[in-house]
Amino acid sequence: MTPVTTVSSSVVAHDLDEILDRDLPWNELSGCTVLVTGASGMLPSYAVYTLLALNDRLGLGITVHGLVRNEEKARRLLADVLDRPDFHLVVQDVSTPLELSGPVDYVIHGASAARPALHGSQPVATIQANLLGAFHLLDLCVAKASRGFVLMSSAEVYGAQPPETELIDEQSYGGFDILNPRACYAEGKRAAETICASYQAQHGIDCRVVRFGHIYGPGMGLDDGRVQADFAANVVAGKDIVLNSDGSGVRTYTYVADAIAGMFYALLRGDQTAYNVADPAGLVSIRRLAELFTEVRPDRGLQLRFSNESDARSYSLTKKQGLDSARLAALGWSPVVDLPVGLDRMVTHLESTVGTL
Repeated sequence: MTPVTTVSSSVVAHDLDEILDRDLPWNELSGCTVLVTGASGMLPSYAVYTLLALNDRLGLGITVHGLVRNEEKARRLLADVLDRPDFHLVVQDVSTPLELSGPVDYVIHGASAARPALHGSQPVATIQANLLGAFHLLDLCVAKASRGFVLMSSAEVYGAQPPETELIDEQSYGGFDILNPRACYAEGKRAAETICASYQAQHGIDCRVVRFGHIYGPGMGLDDGRVQADFAANVVAGKDIVLNSDGSGVRTYTYVADAIAGMFYALLRGDQTAYNVADPAGLVSIRRLAELFTEVRPDRGLQLRFSNESDARSYSLTKKQGLDSARLAALGWSPVVDLPVGLDRMVTHLESTVGTL
């Protein structure tokens, strides 16, 4: 099979080949028009690239509308596809009603302030993108008699879990402080999921809610604020990684291409509303993740250090608490990029594009 050349990044192009090699009924998307919101973000951009790569490899004739709020950022990050006749950039805030001419067969809603720093500084905009965005986009689906709607949701919807919980399944809902403005993201995602279920019940819109764990890979900004971005930035800059804790927190880390493949499994093969997307082998502590990042470029001799030396000595692993992806695995999905390989791809991509980020 001829490798796709949809994008200039060799890392992302290789990722797209792996996604398209999945055993999925891609032909079901033939001739469809798909709207992807938040199109310049890490996960949504991979959805855009995958759809366009399907045109390049299989000639499916898919039309992609990419909705973004920041045109300057989008023109920089989506430069590879802007001039394609099968891609149309739509500049608009998703929290305002959307009008598009022509058909819209599928909507993939990924517009949301995912960076934790924004949840504290812009809580209103964060919850608006999730709530109002879901309403406006599902109203569009009703008006266009769309075939399906995908909500990019988050593990944040599960809230606090009992300490004995190791893997969180799709029904394990805990609580959180709804009067804390930082709940704008988790509560916004929860409400958006309920809005999906409501439109599915009342209007027959076929909805898929895809709950991502901690995703990493190309497309994540060095200033994102999450640990995987901070660690990658250190490696690119040739700096040691310094932990401000013992790093015992355990999370599930999944490579972006595996995550997007999981979304398409849910869309094209799923028969449930909600699916967790998480690599079972990516369930590691923050400390182990930092160690793996230092090993990506062994020639640089980067070290893992601690701001408090007692943390280096008194490491006690907490109970593992990650997402249970068994429901998605039952559809045939499995991750193909393990952590060492994925971290290397992320750093390689960042090193080649750091000047444009």
